[in-house]
Amino acid sequence: MFKKEWASLTLAALSAFCVYTCMFAFRKPFTAANFNQVSFLSVDYKVWLVIAQTIGYTLSKFYGIKFIGELKTERRPLLILSFIGAGWIALFFFAIIPAPFNILFLLLNGFTLGVIYGLVFSYLEGRRSTELLGAVLATSFIFASGFTQSIGKYILLNLNVGEWWMPFVTGAVFLVPTIIFTLLLDKTPKPNAKDIQQRTQRLPMTKEERRRFIKTFFPGLLLLIITYILLTIIRDYRSNFASNIWMELGEGSNAAVFTQSELPASLVTLFLLGMLVLIKNNRKALMINHLIIAVGFLLSIFTTMLYQNEAISAFWWMTLVGVGMYMGYVPFNAMLFERLIASFKYVSNAGFLIYLADSFGYLGSNAVLLVKSFMKLDVSWSAFFVTMVLLLSSIGVVLTSLSAFYFRSKFLSTKDKAGELNHV
Repeated sequence: MFKKEWASLTLAALSAFCVYTCMFAFRKPFTAANFNQVSFLSVDYKVWLVIAQTIGYTLSKFYGIKFIGELKTERRPLLILSFIGAGWIALFFFAIIPAPFNILFLLLNGFTLGVIYGLVFSYLEGRRSTELLGAVLATSFIFASGFTQSIGKYILLNLNVGEWWMPFVTGAVFLVPTIIFTLLLDKTPKPNAKDIQQRTQRLPMTKEERRRFIKTFFPGLLLLIITYILLTIIRDYRSNFASNIWMELGEGSNAAVFTQSELPASLVTLFLLGMLVLIKNNRKALMINHLIIAVGFLLSIFTTMLYQNEAISAFWWMTLVGVGMYMGYVPFNAMLFERLIASFKYVSNAGFLIYLADSFGYLGSNAVLLVKSFMKLDVSWSAFFVTMVLLLSSIGVVLTSLSAFYFRSKFLSTKDKAGELNHV
């Protein structure tokens, strides 16, 4: 029985990893191009494309608060394939519609793909093994961002495909694998009785239930969401403008650098957060999640200072900042909210919380992007990133510490439903 259960969960983890990796092939490859031959209203055309897709993604996250929060298990495979298919069709129109009118189709692409994470994660949450499953899923978007950019760059450099068609062609390469892995993911068994006992039952939430949850944990949730906004700003800027930053750092013609710089972050995150599955005490695990986030911020600060003092190379600076940033970013997409729900035995679902944080995270990302693009700041992509990392990471350490203090205080003032008071 044990072997059968873990075989099913292993298949679920690998299927989730592959589905989300495939999704990135419909979202990220356009960022491997520079679109230098076109501008619009005196602003780089790539900036417009990134803004459009990010706005679409942001709107999708706000939509997902309700959509994912109320999600029922029926039709999930059809929903995954329909949304990804719509995103691929948007890339086709992006290729055939002339600039600047094709900007709209990057917005539509972002909106259709923004709900995929919640659909995939709904198969994995509420289990004793969710940390491990979530770590595998989260590793996919660390790895997939660089991997699909590398594929897009390879298609540009070696297959004689132009910048406008490259995103659609890259998506076509991943179309059949997307279908196969989605059908495999749907074979995931539901959480069993032991999962529900330890991690609390996960159910769709009405609008009133979502409001009640936010009110119950408002101060802590506010601190966490602001922290996540900072992490999303760093992550999105680094990901969306990696091609520009690498160009300034002398690696513009190296297609493999996108993948090479993300592999350490993938491995470190998978190991650290996957190991949390061994911690049975939910409240202790929630505090450790806070610690990992804070250490990630500190690592980003330290490595950036080393880079400024020429103590490490540009490659290792970008790589290690990625490690630190993802140490903070990934817990919000699986483990942190999973353990928060389990700690207080609150019948709900983590997908709702992930999308609540994501929606405001992408708002922050949009705001910084607009400031960088339209205020005509005379600063390079890499120099702006250095300043961003130092400032936002410093604030992040403070906010994470305050959040940990809040939830620890709430532990000490609240008895769980079993009548036991568990001190961290």
